Parts: sequence; C-alpha cells; structure tokens
Amino acid sequence: EPDVTIVSGLKDMVVFEGDDVTFQCQVSHENARDVEWKLQDVALQNNEMNEISVEKGKVHKLTLRKVTDQDIGTITFRVGPHTSTA
Repeated sequence: EPDVTIVSGLKDMVVFEGDDVTFQCQVSHENARDVEWKLQDVALQNNEMNEISVEKGKVHKLTLRKVTDQDIGTITFRVGPHTSTA
C-alpha cells in the first residue's frame, strides 16, 4: 500500500462563537486509511456537531458546527505517520 502523505495542510482559522468553521487537508492518494481528526488531543467522531467528509477522494474535511469557546485549541489531522495542525 502506498505511503499516503499530506499535500496541502491545515490553515489557522479565526471564527466567532456560534459560527461554523471548516478545516481541510489534501492527501496524496485516494481512499486513505488510518485517518484521524483531533481537537486538543481528543479524537473527533462524525456527529451532529462535527461533520467529517472526503471530497474527490483526497480532500479530507472537518466542519465544526456552532463553535463555542470550548472549541478553542489545536486541530490535528493525521494520516499514518504524517500530521498537520492548525
């Protein structure tokens, strides 16, 4: 299986409380496995507050809905041994 790397990393974002914010990270290969999103070292799951999706097979997206001051912190995207933070 090819080593999947991060082609385009996360960007820092500033948002207002109550807004939605989307982070995206592009990887080198489609259908990457062993992918994880974290907020302050807590793994995120796809649910009504966090939307995790993949577009065109390579662009991984995380949308945090109606952010609060509890959501302040570091977002981490990991694929295999490679990480990107914002």
